[in-house]
Amino acid sequence: MTDLKIMKEKIEAYKKQIQESVANTSEQLEDFRLRFISRKGVLTDLFDEFKTVPNDQKRFFGSELNVLKQLAQDKFKDLVASLEEGNTKEEAAIDVTLPSLTSKGTIHPLSQVKNRIIQIFERQGFSVKDGPEIEDDFHNFTALNFPENHPAREMQDTYFIEKNPDVLLRTHTSNVQIRLMEHGKPPFRSIMPGRVYRNEAISARAHCFFNQVEGLYVDRNVSFKDLKQTLYHFSRELFGKGTQIRFRPSFFPFTEPSAEIDISCFICGGDGCKICKNTGWVEIGGSGMVDPNVLESCGIDSKEYSGFAFGMGIERIAMLKYQIGDIRLFSENDLRFLQQF
Repeated sequence: MTDLKIMKEKIEAYKKQIQESVANTSEQLEDFRLRFISRKGVLTDLFDEFKTVPNDQKRFFGSELNVLKQLAQDKFKDLVASLEEGNTKEEAAIDVTLPSLTSKGTIHPLSQVKNRIIQIFERQGFSVKDGPEIEDDFHNFTALNFPENHPAREMQDTYFIEKNPDVLLRTHTSNVQIRLMEHGKPPFRSIMPGRVYRNEAISARAHCFFNQVEGLYVDRNVSFKDLKQTLYHFSRELFGKGTQIRFRPSFFPFTEPSAEIDISCFICGGDGCKICKNTGWVEIGGSGMVDPNVLESCGIDSKEYSGFAFGMGIERIAMLKYQIGDIRLFSENDLRFLQQF
């Protein structure tokens, strides 16, 4: 059974607290709401106690609780209006002619990394090529030796333009390689930086759009040795002179043989750390010799010409270089993140 005297004292005390409450900040306003308005506030506890009040007292205490509840709601409205009025006056007092207090703009970290990559490859004789982000099946898949039943053609990996299975958002910048080869004659020595799209769940390590840079070199007597030397020079220029490189056998439909590209961890020097998962190596991309079928689909005689191709994610390189743990930070425009660069 509820002690009616104590309950009455609580009601009077809460009335006084409500009447004397002030809210000069949004935090103080939220504290008031949580204490007196929310379902977990003190008024809810009082209404729970009311259930055990004797029947002959229910009318009195019911009326008192309703008055208390209305008092809290009216006070909350007044506090909200007062706080908004104060903010409006503060905004009106701002002199827009004064110099800005924000920091000066800087080049986005992805742009910094992309520009550095372009600079390194241009010094090796590579030109920079661009192409469409909305592509057809032939340039994005068929010409690159993707079988018709390849998983990358399915909806879980590719964004198709509605009701047209032949038009899609490119899943790599290899489409630029195809357009370059089918409209020109060897030799080709170019890189293709740009944004690509894949139908993937967004997480700290993956995004539905990101940036790639791919490279292509086609000429007479191009060998895997040329590929290794090109990427070896690139890695040392970007990550440091002590960087080592290794190639692991892999598979890509458009290159044969194919290899994943690993570099020695530039953070720990190969001793093992969280960046390289204690292996001493970090993966930066894929590469290989251009498959003869790809050359032939572009009208190039694969018996006369050979070539190599490579590709890497610019976000991945930036994450490694700057030790960034979440790929989403690159596209959220958070000044606290961007001001670090």
